Amino acid sequence: MLPDPLHPAVVHFPIALAAIIPLFAALILLAIRSGRTPPLTWAVVVLLQALLVGSAWLAHETGHDQEERVEKVLDERYIEEHEEASDWVLWMGAAGLAAAALGLAGGSAGAWARMGALVISLVTLAAAVRTGHLGGELVYRYGAANAYLENQQGVEKPQAAPAAKPYAH
Repeated sequence: MLPDPLHPAVVHFPIALAAIIPLFAALILLAIRSGRTPPLTWAVVVLLQALLVGSAWLAHETGHDQEERVEKVLDERYIEEHEEASDWVLWMGAAGLAAAALGLAGGSAGAWARMGALVISLVTLAAAVRTGHLGGELVYRYGAANAYLENQQGVEKPQAAPAAKPYAH
């Protein structure tokens, strides 16, 4: 039996993958450059990138499936900001997958592609962190989870964003 709603159950996969891919890419890149491992080892990064793209697509689609329900309790502009941020994760993940796949090529072209894939993975990580932050705000700050309460009476849709509070350190 699948969780309902499904979106919160799948969104953690692309975030976790976005966090580990730069580490794996950097370590494997160093190992290839030092001659400790063959360039084919880079296939691990390609596989991780493919999993990232697949899980980001699934998170994006499940978010779309639940958007109308959440809009009943939450102003659409908050959802759109999160959705646009998730588009960046998906597109950057796809660009990273293309670069990582090109990194399987030999010679200097493969070496440059591997370095490019590492850089793109860092940008993807930043996009995933932003998307996760905005998703967390939807739930914990603006009450998106209220769309799934059995009795929604008395739940009001926020009309304006509350004033931002500085982080206490």
